[in-house]
Amino acid sequence: MRKSILAIAIAAMTFSLAACGQKADNNDANNNTNNEATVRTATDVSNHTVEVPVQPERVVDLSGASDTLSVLGFNVVGTCNSDAYDYTKLPTYLEETLKDATILGYSMLDTVDVEAIIGLEPDLIVISKVQEKSYDQLSKIAPTLVVDLKQVDFKEDFLSVAKIMDREDEANEWLAAYDEKVKEVSASMKEQLGADSTYLSFLASFGSNYVFSNSAIGSFFYDDLGLQKPANLPAQEDMTLPVVDSEGLAQIDADYMFVVATDEDRATLENDKVYQNLRAVKEGHVIMLPASPYFTQTYGPIGRVAFLDELKEFTTTLSE
Repeated sequence: MRKSILAIAIAAMTFSLAACGQKADNNDANNNTNNEATVRTATDVSNHTVEVPVQPERVVDLSGASDTLSVLGFNVVGTCNSDAYDYTKLPTYLEETLKDATILGYSMLDTVDVEAIIGLEPDLIVISKVQEKSYDQLSKIAPTLVVDLKQVDFKEDFLSVAKIMDREDEANEWLAAYDEKVKEVSASMKEQLGADSTYLSFLASFGSNYVFSNSAIGSFFYDDLGLQKPANLPAQEDMTLPVVDSEGLAQIDADYMFVVATDEDRATLENDKVYQNLRAVKEGHVIMLPASPYFTQTYGPIGRVAFLDELKEFTTTLSE
C-alpha cells in the first residue's frame, strides 16, 4: 500500500515539475514574442542605431514628414509641418489629418521647443538633419530617428522615411493607389489640353520668380503626370529653386503656367510689362494659386493627392 501511495506521489510530483517547467518555457516564449512585437532596432540616415517601438503611439515629428508618417499609419502628436507663411497654423491640406497635433514650429528651422516636446510625452521623435544639433538632447526624451528629406524627388523622400520607419509595404501600397489616380488625371489633362502642351510653375516672390523645375509642382507635373517641360527650363540640382526675372520667363515660353504668389506679389507680377506679354498670359492660360498653401503643398503625399483633385477643376478652366 505504501509503495502505491509513494508511486502516486512521485508521479504527481513529476507531473507538477514538468508542468511548471512547461509553464516557465511558455512564459519565456511569450516574453520573447512580446519583446519582438513591441521593440525593434532602427538605423537612421546619420547611422544612429536606436531601439524604437514597433508601434509607437505618440510620435513627435520635427522633420516636416508628418504627412508621410500619417499616411504610413503613425499617430503624430507634435508637428513642424506648419504653414510656410504662418508658423502658428497648419496649411489647409493638413488641417484634417493633423487636427489633433500640437504645432511645434517650422520644419526648416533648427530651433526646437524642448519643454513642449516633453509635455507631449512622445514614445518616438523624428527629426531631419536641420535639427540634428539637438539630437542628444532629444534622444534623452524619447528614442530619436533622423530622416533626410531632399525635397526634390517626392517618391524618394517618401520611401526613405518608410524604410527607416519599417513601413515599406504600406508605402508601396499607397504609391500604387496614388499612381492609378495619377494616370486618370494625366490622361484627362492631355485629352483636354493637348498631349504635347508644356507647363511651367513658379513662385513669384519680392520681384523674383522661383521656378519649380524638379521639385514640388514641377516634379508633380513632369515626373508624376508625365506632362511636357517647356524649352529653356532652368536646371535644378537640389532643393534650391532656380531664380529668373520676367525676361527669363519669356525665354521659357510655356503653353500653360501655374503661378504661386501672395496677393502683393501677384500684383507686382501682373503689373510687369514683360509678364503681361507672355504668350500664356495673353491667351488666358494661367492659373494663379495663393502662396499659402500652394508653395509647400506638393512636397508631400497628402498635398499631392489634394492637388490631383483640384487639377480637374483647373483643367476645365484652362480648356474654356
